[in-house]
Formats: sequence, structure tokens, C-alpha cells
Amino acid sequence: MRIQHWQDAASLLVGVWLVLSSFVLGLSGAAVWITIALGLGVMLFAVEAFVIPSDLEEWGEMLLGLALVAAPWSVGYESASATASSVVSGLLVILLAVWELMTDRNFSAWWHDHWPHRAG
Repeated sequence: MRIQHWQDAASLLVGVWLVLSSFVLGLSGAAVWITIALGLGVMLFAVEAFVIPSDLEEWGEMLLGLALVAAPWSVGYESASATASSVVSGLLVILLAVWELMTDRNFSAWWHDHWPHRAG
């Protein structure tokens, strides 16, 4: 097990924050369980990236990030701190996943092989 991209470690920390934020911010109702579940999902994808590196975990993290951004309005979080934490964490997870994909040599090679760029 080794870290290939620092973004995976950062995503793991965001996942830990999401799980702990339920208690730190004093969330209530559905926000607690949704935040914990999505945080565990982010943590799972980050750990999976350490064990079996591939591009799939970044795509999964992007989906979880979108869910984190949409959750406050689709579920109706009661507190502004829960909404802010979910949205900021979701955007951060998406940013880290996209950044990792853009800097990953294997994904870049695959992209250029499957989507050739034509001149002019």
C-alpha cells in the first residue's frame, strides 16, 4: 500500500471531516446520516486508491462530491453550518478528483489514445 497521489490523502481527510462534522457541528435529522454515509464513501474510495490504484475511484469521488453539493437542498438541511460543510466538502472532493485525473499519467495516456486531437 502506497500513496501515488497526495490528492488521495487529502480526500481521506475530507471524508474523516465529514464523519466527524456530524458531531462537531451538532447536525440533526437526515443530515447526520447522509453526511456520515457520504463521508464513509469518500474515505472508502480514498483508501481504495492506496490499495488498488485506478481511475475509477476518482469518478466515484466526483459522484459523491455531487451528492454532497446537492444534499442540503434535496434533503433540506436545517442549519447553515451543515449546508456550508456539505457544499464546501463536496466541491473539495470534486476538485481533488479532477486534479488527480488531470495529473495522472495513465489516465492522460488513455485520454489521448481514445480522444485524438486533430490539428486545424
